[in-house]
Amino acid sequence: MKVKNVTSKVISNFWGTLERINFDFTFKNGKSVNLTHEVYGKSDGIAILLYNSKTQNVLLTKQFRMPVYVAGINQGYSIEVVGGAIDTNETPENTAIRETEEEIGYKISKVKKVTKSFLSPGILKEKVHLFIGEYSEEQNTNNGGGVSEENEEIEVLEIPFSKALQMIDTEEIIDARTIILLQYLKINELISN
Repeated sequence: MKVKNVTSKVISNFWGTLERINFDFTFKNGKSVNLTHEVYGKSDGIAILLYNSKTQNVLLTKQFRMPVYVAGINQGYSIEVVGGAIDTNETPENTAIRETEEEIGYKISKVKKVTKSFLSPGILKEKVHLFIGEYSEEQNTNNGGGVSEENEEIEVLEIPFSKALQMIDTEEIIDARTIILLQYLKINELISN
C-alpha cells in the first residue's frame, strides 16, 4: 500500500470541514515520505443545466460568490448552472429537481445524468453529480431566486445557447461545472448553436 499512518485533525468546521491530514506516502521508486495535505469539503453536490431545444435557450443563474470576489473577478458575481448540496437521504436526481425549483423556479420531473466529477481534487473532497434537463415555459412556477433562509439571492438568466458558448470565450462564464455542461450539450448536439 502506498499510503500508511494516516492521521487527521479538523482545523475548521464552520461551513464545511477543513482537515489537515498527515500520512506516509511511498513512491514507485520505494522512497517513503511523510506528507501533510489539507482537505476541504462538506456533502456532495449536484449541478444541472436546463435547456429548451425549441427556443434554443438555456437557463443559468447569476449570484454572488465570495471566492470570486476575493479573486477580484466580476465584483464577485458568477454566472453558472443550478447547483446545490445533496441533503441526507436524498438522491442526486431528487436534489437536482429540488434545486431547480428553488433556484430558478422551474418544476421539472426528469433529469439525465452526465457524469460525476471532482472539480478540484487537489483540495476538495466534494463530488459533484452533473445533470442536464429539458424545460418549457409551462414548467415555470414563478418561484426561484434561491432560499432566503439560506441567504441566497439568485438572478435567473434565460439566454440563447450560442450566447452562452460565447460567454465561455469572453470569460463571462468561468464556472467549471457550467463550462462542462454547455460543452456536453454542444458535443452531443442536443441543442444547435
